[in-house]
Amino acid sequence: METKVFSIDGSEVRSIELNDQVFNREVSDGSIYYAVNNELANRRVGTACTKTRAEVHYSNVKPYKQKGTGNARAGDKKSPVWVGGGTIFGPRPRDYSYTLPKKMKRLAMKSLLSLGVKEERLVVVEDFSIDSGKTKDLDLIIKNFVKDETRTILILKDDDVMVRRAAKNIPYLRVLSYNRLSAKELLYGRKLLVLEGAAKNLNDFYGDK
Repeated sequence: METKVFSIDGSEVRSIELNDQVFNREVSDGSIYYAVNNELANRRVGTACTKTRAEVHYSNVKPYKQKGTGNARAGDKKSPVWVGGGTIFGPRPRDYSYTLPKKMKRLAMKSLLSLGVKEERLVVVEDFSIDSGKTKDLDLIIKNFVKDETRTILILKDDDVMVRRAAKNIPYLRVLSYNRLSAKELLYGRKLLVLEGAAKNLNDFYGDK
């Protein structure tokens, strides 16, 4: 498929050929669902922890005698049925992360890029860099494509340190490299700005496999 390439001031300059396998394929909702869930699970810290009756700091002394009081029998105050006692089946430190099959993850990324094209959220922009590393210079470029400060994703052809530095103070902007995409960001981004070099790299990176 063919799409327009825009300059940094928002004007059309030329066209570029995009791989149909990457940018114009049938969208797989299932793979997108699993890819987003996988990213969210891998981000979980899993450090929540509660104390069992063995770990609660309390006396082991029997609170009152076994019989004759009319109360239910009690062995110690660490019992979960007592206030301040241990917790039954509470959260314990654990690792929530898991590995998603590579084919499913690749399918999800291609589906998300195709979805961006179909919903007219994806725009190809000519390659640029921010030599000054200043936020105001990048903000002037972004505002030519985003008018209302909606969630925007900028996809780079390489890991440009100066662009990433300039983007740090723009709250609605997320910067990704073409080979390290995020399913969550691509799904929730309302505008996808893909540098021309990144689009060519995506053609090769996801097109042949």
